[in-house]
Amino acid sequence: MNGFLKIAGDYTDWNVYKKAVVISDVTELFISRAIEKPSRTIDQMRQAARSCKQNIVEGMGDKTISSEMCIKLLGVARASARELREDYGDFLRQKELEIWEINDPRTVATRKYCITHDDPKDFVTKCKERSDETVANIMLTQLKQIDTMLAKVLQRIEKEFLEEGGIKETMSRARREARKL
Repeated sequence: MNGFLKIAGDYTDWNVYKKAVVISDVTELFISRAIEKPSRTIDQMRQAARSCKQNIVEGMGDKTISSEMCIKLLGVARASARELREDYGDFLRQKELEIWEINDPRTVATRKYCITHDDPKDFVTKCKERSDETVANIMLTQLKQIDTMLAKVLQRIEKEFLEEGGIKETMSRARREARKL
């Protein structure tokens, strides 16, 4: 008989978590140099980046006991990423800087790079060498990617729930099996 708890593994190896760390670290760099102080935007961007990462951690940890709580927290992570994406877009628009189109060669190159690279230290180092406009556009690409990734994780959790049920159903099933032994 299998147990009924699905203990979450090491989330630090998950691509969606690694991307959230990159987003958090690059956002910290960005706000320290690009946003004029004092500004409420600094706190908003910092909290949105942190919320995205931390809610992935908490959501996947809570999945052991509650698919519902996991789904809620991953939804918060996704909403935080979208909020942060809006902040980067606002920065570019308000400063009258260019927002790269989806098929712009720079966007395409960034998208390809972001898919295969997820070392936060590497991203911060590369972003230090680039303009605020470029960094903001890179982050828009990163944030669109994490949005898509989180949507896929949510769909996977939904599918698991529909196929296997929640913790109460799994516990009841395990108890019935244990009685048969």
